[in-house]
Amino acid sequence: MGRGAVQMLLLLGLLHWGPGGEGRKSWRRRGQQQQQQQQPAAAGRERSEAAGQPVESFPLDFTAVEGNMDSFMAQIKSLAQSLYPCSAQNLHQELRLHMLLNSSVTCNDGSPAGYYLKESKGSRRWLLFLEGGWYCFNRENCNTRYETMRRLMSSKEWPTTRTGTGILSSQPEENPHWWNANMVFIPYCSSDVWSGASARIEKNEFVFMGALIIQEVVKELVGKGLGNAKVLLLAGSSAGGTGVLLNVDRVAEQLEEMGYPGIQVRGLADSGWFLDNKQYRRTDCIDTITCAPTEAIRRGIRYWNGLVPERCKMQFKEGEEWNCFFGYKIYPTLRCPVFIVQWLFDEAQLTVDNVHLTGQPVQEGQWLYIQNLGRELRNTLKDVTASFAPACLSHEIITRNHWTDIQVKGTSLPRALHCWDRSLHDSNKNGKTPLKGCPVHLIDSCPWPHCNPSCPTIRDQYTGQEMNVIQFLMHMGFDVQKMAQQQGLEPSKLLGMLSSGS
Repeated sequence: MGRGAVQMLLLLGLLHWGPGGEGRKSWRRRGQQQQQQQQPAAAGRERSEAAGQPVESFPLDFTAVEGNMDSFMAQIKSLAQSLYPCSAQNLHQELRLHMLLNSSVTCNDGSPAGYYLKESKGSRRWLLFLEGGWYCFNRENCNTRYETMRRLMSSKEWPTTRTGTGILSSQPEENPHWWNANMVFIPYCSSDVWSGASARIEKNEFVFMGALIIQEVVKELVGKGLGNAKVLLLAGSSAGGTGVLLNVDRVAEQLEEMGYPGIQVRGLADSGWFLDNKQYRRTDCIDTITCAPTEAIRRGIRYWNGLVPERCKMQFKEGEEWNCFFGYKIYPTLRCPVFIVQWLFDEAQLTVDNVHLTGQPVQEGQWLYIQNLGRELRNTLKDVTASFAPACLSHEIITRNHWTDIQVKGTSLPRALHCWDRSLHDSNKNGKTPLKGCPVHLIDSCPWPHCNPSCPTIRDQYTGQEMNVIQFLMHMGFDVQKMAQQQGLEPSKLLGMLSSGS
């Protein structure tokens, strides 16, 4: 082994024994450990394997490494490939499609539902991701959806493999904490915010089985290793994020009923924390986009035969179960821990509120509405234990390959998720309070869209050129003089604050 590899192993040893490194294992070449040090561990491993128990493995936590991350990750990958030339190939493994064995659980059009799976032998962590993609709530707009977005209602043209990105990536530099987990991507083909439980009545009718699809996938995965899991993270974006809130407790109950009460079930809801607020401009409920979310869900839950958790359902009168589709109303009733990721100025929320940012300067009323939306959303998150809410105009993040770039108060989303993971592990272990310097409640306080300098890049929709925060706000009709006067600041100082993200 070369000198460089020895140095890397020493560095990995420091990571293992350094602060915040409890419980992590370093990579080791089998057969080359010093027997004097390894005999007790080897004996324990043999006893576990003989008893048929899975040997637990913990991936290294790369979020603790500061400085030149790209260089460090390149060296780590090179070291992994030299030590494990066979298993290193799995870093590039794609997720493969499996159709459900139970053919009665289907997509909207009756084609079989399914899931994409990438197994990670030795890992006891499973990540199940629910895809998003709006919804439809009557025959007319479901017909339109089927003509224009068929892959969200049918499995007939699904590819046989998918490449995971963001939190589903197998690349450590893109996914520092979950890269080595068992990955499951569940395509959205039920159009019901993952809530439906209706069977096909007539041949030409659509069916809505979102909740049943999740249940069936979990049932199948138990036979593929999920039964040995230590942690199951049910994640989702947009409609999938709302689906997490509606289903996370049900998944925990299902596993307990199947005889697996020891699996820690958690939720990660991205861009699914919607508000039932008053629209900027009220419109008739004609289609999915213009219909107020409260009215759309009220109609949809009847059309889908939608299920909501019993604990939430009990908080409302009969016929008002639609309230449970809104995060701030269902969250206090959940038993499983859930991490909320939500842009303060979510594009989908603005769309259903009829605030359409078409590139034309916004009117003063729109601008005030947008600012108030950020305040309202921030208020609904104040009692959420674990949250990450940047002041950005965007939608969805956890499966984007740039998800590591976004920060709130100097902490990235992967780092915040790791801190949350550690806090849950430590509290289960010995009742410790969350670690100092490892925040899990991160909400931007600046009041304007994109006042956070780490927000995703915005481009002028006509020229394609990137815009900084000042250019963006000017583009939206932001009046620096007027806003500075309202804030009691000099215009130059306000511009400086905007540039720095203060």
